[in-house]
Amino acid sequence: MSELITQLSDDAITLLKALIQTPSFSREEAGTAALIEQFLSHHHIPAQRRGNNVWAISKNYDPRNPTILLNSHHDTVRPGAGWTVEPFGAAVVGDKLFGLGSNDAGAAAVSLLATFCYFYDQKTTFNLICAITAEEEISGAGGIVSILPELGKIDVGIVGEPTGMRVAVAEKGLMVLDVVARGRTGHAARDEGDNALYRALDAIAWLRTYQFPQVSPLLGPVKMTVTQITAGTQHNVVPDECRFVVDIRTNEFYSNEEILATVRAHVPADITPRSTHLQSSGISLTHSLVQKVVALGKTTYGSPTLSDQALLRSDTLKMGPGESARSHTPDEYILLSEIRGGIQDYIALLTDFAL
Repeated sequence: MSELITQLSDDAITLLKALIQTPSFSREEAGTAALIEQFLSHHHIPAQRRGNNVWAISKNYDPRNPTILLNSHHDTVRPGAGWTVEPFGAAVVGDKLFGLGSNDAGAAAVSLLATFCYFYDQKTTFNLICAITAEEEISGAGGIVSILPELGKIDVGIVGEPTGMRVAVAEKGLMVLDVVARGRTGHAARDEGDNALYRALDAIAWLRTYQFPQVSPLLGPVKMTVTQITAGTQHNVVPDECRFVVDIRTNEFYSNEEILATVRAHVPADITPRSTHLQSSGISLTHSLVQKVVALGKTTYGSPTLSDQALLRSDTLKMGPGESARSHTPDEYILLSEIRGGIQDYIALLTDFAL
């Protein structure tokens, strides 16, 4: 490892410790945004900021060249029960750095920042933009989508998430449906009313068993899961309304709008999507960036979990230090060696790369 990469890796780890020690729940990321600005300023790089999104553009930007976006997020979920270490303590035990957001996605964010610093003033065949953004955990309007118009045309993006530095070349989309099955009230002791709960159960049976015909070789089938249900006001009244929630994970063969139309055609209820914009996303296996990571010995796969890939309309791949299984869990951690290795891999990927 060169002296410069070693120093950048040390700086990245120092930044990550500070980020962990600064709570940054979604929509409350002002403190960590300031730390990212300070990191870039320390490396003599002008930072731009809108809301809690921070980005920088490579020194030798040329509008004639293609642009690569490096993107990760600095917001976190709230810590759940079961932590045995301080979530904001940034404790280091051996090779492990513990803390909320250490794995998801602080390690990827600081690794991409270090990589951007390495290439910032180099003359390359591509432009580089590094954007560390807010509200990823809630797919919020104040996150990456709010600054995309200011970033200009993006040709390809690397989204930093914990993948063990494997390369997610496809990602499932998400659509959440609020469903209301309606009936008519009556006394439970008599054969009265039209039980909305029974209507809902018929709908749920269809949702549980229906299979969309096209199955992705990378992402598998479309998956529909009922995750919440509520009905009734008291034991002796036939309910006239039953509400339930459906979580739908889509593959690249169907748009969210197509899925919604199919559900509405088979489920006689009031169906309201919370949004339809979180589409399945990915990149062709023949893309030059994918070919480069494969040449570096990295494996490709399809990811079942959602990220800001869903909000980017350019080609993207997802790749970063850490493991997805550690995300949103008590005693979340990242290995310091994973950060150092991740920075080396990102730099190797972009060295002598041409779109």
